[in-house]
Amino acid sequence: MRLFEISEEAKKEGLNNTEITGVTDNTKEFEPGNIFVCIKGANFDGHTAAKEMLEKGAAAVITERDLGLENQLIVPNSRKYFAKLASAYHRNPAKKLRLIAVTGTNGKSTVIALIKHILEKQGYKVGSIGTVNYDTAGKTYEAHLTVPRQFELYRLLRETAENGADYCVVEASSQALAQDRFADELFDCAVFTNLTQDHLDWHKTMENYYLAKRSLFDMTKSAVVCIDGKYGEKLVKYIKAEHNMPLITYSAKDFADNYAVNIKAAGIGNSYWLSSAKEEKSFPVKLALPGLFNVANSIAAVGACTSVGVKLDDAVGALSDFKGVRGRSEVIYNGDFTVICDYAHTEDALIKFLSSIRSIADSAFQGSRLICVFGAPGERDKAKRPLMGEAAARHADYIIVTSDNPRFEAEDEIIEQVCKGIKSTPYETFTDRKEAIEAAMKIAEKGDVIALCGKGHETYQVIGDKYLPFDEREIVLNAIKELL
Repeated sequence: MRLFEISEEAKKEGLNNTEITGVTDNTKEFEPGNIFVCIKGANFDGHTAAKEMLEKGAAAVITERDLGLENQLIVPNSRKYFAKLASAYHRNPAKKLRLIAVTGTNGKSTVIALIKHILEKQGYKVGSIGTVNYDTAGKTYEAHLTVPRQFELYRLLRETAENGADYCVVEASSQALAQDRFADELFDCAVFTNLTQDHLDWHKTMENYYLAKRSLFDMTKSAVVCIDGKYGEKLVKYIKAEHNMPLITYSAKDFADNYAVNIKAAGIGNSYWLSSAKEEKSFPVKLALPGLFNVANSIAAVGACTSVGVKLDDAVGALSDFKGVRGRSEVIYNGDFTVICDYAHTEDALIKFLSSIRSIADSAFQGSRLICVFGAPGERDKAKRPLMGEAAARHADYIIVTSDNPRFEAEDEIIEQVCKGIKSTPYETFTDRKEAIEAAMKIAEKGDVIALCGKGHETYQVIGDKYLPFDEREIVLNAIKELL
């Protein structure tokens, strides 16, 4: 493949039509024949490496300003152009797929899994890209970023299309949207779940965070929006004012286009009636996921699927045999006591998850305790750490604060900041997360529920820049053998 095949602008500017081996913005991953994209980040400006990359054999450099170099192409936004080049290099795979995107602070992974399940029940072949993994409808890859960087993202989409998929469901993170990792795609449907405090280390303000999420709805054919919070209501007003597109609102608390009534806990799950204002009908739902938030997640998935043509009763019917998502309200052990893990890693997620587990524990075993094991990630929004401690204290009977991907931060300092939010609930701390889990299991009594929060699907701990093996399922099951 030659440069002019993927860049009309390069041809117009008279650059050399050289052979292309790939596209990258990373000097460490660079190979001769690559197009090097100069991106100015928080810690490094790729423009400073442009000359060196040309000397090492770059086919061209993409810049946002004139560097006085041969084979440079100046563009207004190098991040966005990176996505365009990546898509073109991989033969524009998104045009061969129907794309559904899900954004929001919490619930994205579960909604994606529910959408995938519903579509597959209708006979479609479906890929997915998100926090849990990258599934190309034929092969599954471990995910370290919710949305991979541009070149890898479009490689995955190409593989998904080549595997014969009809759909790809994508978890659209705020960072990916703010960094223009998607080219000029037009999604068939975009879903908004909620917006609560997270990633403020990156976005700085809630308004910036919201605007990043909102940008997804400037590149979609239809929208599904939860109105159970102020940002959902704000987004609905924006969509109605700026875009003429089909819009479905949904709620697990109030009236909307699709909403839930008669919600009842049913073991580790829920039953409810999904009511459609448009069809003036209600449909019974049995869902093997606990909590009001998962009722909302299931309604979101139904809305997305009906937006792309699935009949409402078929979408609702598919929910009954959904088995859940790895690391999302996942029961690891259920014996004299129960161990459940979840990805809850924000104040709002902890409140929603722990309150749902609290109600299950109270209804199943009167007088049982909820023991919460959690930590706050390093090098992420520090302001949320005491809020997470306060959220856990609000619902748990006993708390064990530990580490969760500390990266280059001191674990004890992170733990100390979390503990500032815990006032009266008894707690203890363990720097070693394995020891924290084992300690919780040693003190658990008959009927108690242990909630492991923060890791969810992850099978590693990020310490420094290393991803060290760490699977809570293995730890729990090995500890059970020791206790028996």
